[in-house]
Amino acid sequence: RVAVVGAGISGLTATKCCLDEGLEPTCFEQSQDIGGLWRYTEHIEASRPSLYPSVISNTSKEMSAFSDFLYPEDFPVFLPNARLLDYLRRYAKQFGIGEHIKFGTTVVSIRKRPDFATTGQWDVVTEADGKQMSHIFDAVMVCSGNLYEPSLPLHCFPGIERFQGQYFHSRQYKHPDMFQGKRVLVVGMGNSGVDIAVEASRVAAKVTVSTSRGAWVLSRVFQHGYPWDMVFNTRLMNLIRNSLPGPLSRGLVNYMVNQYFNHENYGLQPEKSCLMREPVLNDDLPSYILTGRITIKPGVKEFKDNSVVFHSCPEEEPIDIIVFCTGYNVSFPFLEEADVKVENKHASLYKYVFPTHLQRPTLAVLGLIKPLGAIMPVTEMQARWVTRIFKGLCWLPPQSVMEKEVNETKKIRVRWFGLSFDEVLKTDWLVYMDELASFIGAKPSVLGLLCRDPWLALTIFFGPSTPSQYGLVGPGCWGGARRAILTQWDRTLKPTRTRVPAGSSS
Repeated sequence: RVAVVGAGISGLTATKCCLDEGLEPTCFEQSQDIGGLWRYTEHIEASRPSLYPSVISNTSKEMSAFSDFLYPEDFPVFLPNARLLDYLRRYAKQFGIGEHIKFGTTVVSIRKRPDFATTGQWDVVTEADGKQMSHIFDAVMVCSGNLYEPSLPLHCFPGIERFQGQYFHSRQYKHPDMFQGKRVLVVGMGNSGVDIAVEASRVAAKVTVSTSRGAWVLSRVFQHGYPWDMVFNTRLMNLIRNSLPGPLSRGLVNYMVNQYFNHENYGLQPEKSCLMREPVLNDDLPSYILTGRITIKPGVKEFKDNSVVFHSCPEEEPIDIIVFCTGYNVSFPFLEEADVKVENKHASLYKYVFPTHLQRPTLAVLGLIKPLGAIMPVTEMQARWVTRIFKGLCWLPPQSVMEKEVNETKKIRVRWFGLSFDEVLKTDWLVYMDELASFIGAKPSVLGLLCRDPWLALTIFFGPSTPSQYGLVGPGCWGGARRAILTQWDRTLKPTRTRVPAGSSS
């Protein structure tokens, strides 16, 4: 019996993978519906991610699908949140996930049983309609995410207590109407910060974005008009990036992102361009900077009554509203701190999934990772691996080996990404997917396919690394995987080729 905490993306695929392996999942969802982050509500719910209505996925539908369940052909290439939620509902219905979910049920605590060393079992206390119940589970999959507890380090902003205007964390943002005619400062330059700045600039008197580090900004529309991740996350590109010496590899990435526009000319060039940064996906920011709607400034030095002073800028800038886009804390209030240790917004987990010190590998955390690619196939691959371990068909290495790797991984992440906020959670999407897939025998063999199915092998190597590649072999493999891979560009282009010019060969 497996307890699954949360019915968002990770919780749904965890429940489905449990069913695939013949386990008995019970998914506890504190709200009344599935979807997690992707279910928009006008009001902000406690302990739940909060979405603004204009959010669109940063990864394309072909790269964001689960390995055995494609998006409908007519869905747009990048998905508005309502369409993505529709996809999750279809997924839950297709695989009978809904009947295993207990809605309106909050997980209060998860504790090791007295005989944990021999059984690996957990006491799980839940609450529904004001009544608490205790359950015994053989294993637990934590799928609660990490985008619900805002990080708002006001102590890092001198003078904020004097500021007389309004300020709030981006989690509270819903609509741009509140910025009408105001002078707005957005602190932070992640995806949410840039989205909010762009929306605010359409109604505000002035919008300024403060960033101490800068950022690479990509458009969803990449080379030759193709989706960015279908060009960036291919086996060929990944081989080139990881085979070159570090400086050359990073130089290649810098060259590619500067093909869109020269970041230095727009005040966006990262301070340490030798570090790999998660790109900001936004199609409007460069043109909004060019037309004066948005101004980029360095980090905040101090706030005053009705203004802000930036580093390296002597003059004060008047502002009315501050939006802090400063990320989120990692928190598991229902777990004992000793079971999942969180330091510097980072949980020490083997392969970002398993605590290294438990006597039995019966607790797994899914989705606590920021890959440079789509999260859905990553959480699915994690769930496929975890359920095999729960069944005793895969094994973890000794504790000392896991702890050594966790520490080394942390050092690598610091060296590549820099240690700031949740940067340490970032990892190479394709390398990570291949690694987990190899644990369960689901990694595609390009060389092996070259003899038996050369067209498929070439498509896998040179084309985008769509999740169906991991549905060709291994547990949970899917009979439609080959066709899905060979027709991926047809589904990508179908919703955009809505007009065929006369004389076109298409």
